[in-house]
Amino acid sequence: MTRALKIWPLLTGMLRYEKVISTRNRGHGQFIDAPIMAYLIETSNGRVLYDVGCDYRKLKSPEIRAQYFDPMRPQIESPHMKECQRIPQYLSRLGLSTSDIDLVFIGHLHFDHAGGICDLPGCEVHVQADELAAAKTGLDGGVFADELASSNQWRLQVGEYSVAPGIQAIASPGHTAGHMSLLIEMTKGRPVILCGDAADLTENLSDEIAPGCCWQNNSELALASIRKLKALAQTEDADLWPNHDMTFFRGLPQFPDWRD
Repeated sequence: MTRALKIWPLLTGMLRYEKVISTRNRGHGQFIDAPIMAYLIETSNGRVLYDVGCDYRKLKSPEIRAQYFDPMRPQIESPHMKECQRIPQYLSRLGLSTSDIDLVFIGHLHFDHAGGICDLPGCEVHVQADELAAAKTGLDGGVFADELASSNQWRLQVGEYSVAPGIQAIASPGHTAGHMSLLIEMTKGRPVILCGDAADLTENLSDEIAPGCCWQNNSELALASIRKLKALAQTEDADLWPNHDMTFFRGLPQFPDWRD
């Protein structure tokens, strides 16, 4: 079986918000600092990106930043992102360019996961059809309409499928309509499940608590996805990686180190 050789966790910025955003009905008035993550996965057959972080252009200009992010205050503060945290900058430090990316897999279309697509022109982008359809309704405040501008060029997917040899797309809806996680078989270590925002925090997994924000308020669907990922981890003897957990992030390899 072909397996992934390396996973690089990429810190693409930081986001401070009220914890209840991540843990439903828990954490009112408590603000947390959360890493905004993307992951570069290298296999013997090519390279896959899981998520791409924010659109740096929206954060560089104070006027544009205010336009997009002031409406989210006080519950969500404007993200903090350095230019060196853009995906092309990380690739450059590895001697790579965007042309070396074979596939960009977007777990869901919120601004902190899909905004950076603009930095990857010409790359093949995979998004679930249900995710894009919901995003286009304009009913999800985490989606910026202009970040869907190139969606006619994306490869829309339906359900679970093999993204690449050793990398399986796992349906985990609830937080958003078409949210997807990834199961990655590793050459050396245990398999890894990138939960995405199906589980922002370790607490979502350990306490089986739904994200605070769920598409159409369907917390039961989000809980079902958490339980599904936990069961899959047990079956596959895999590690679960929550997506916005600062303590968990600090335990991951720090770029340019990797997990193999």
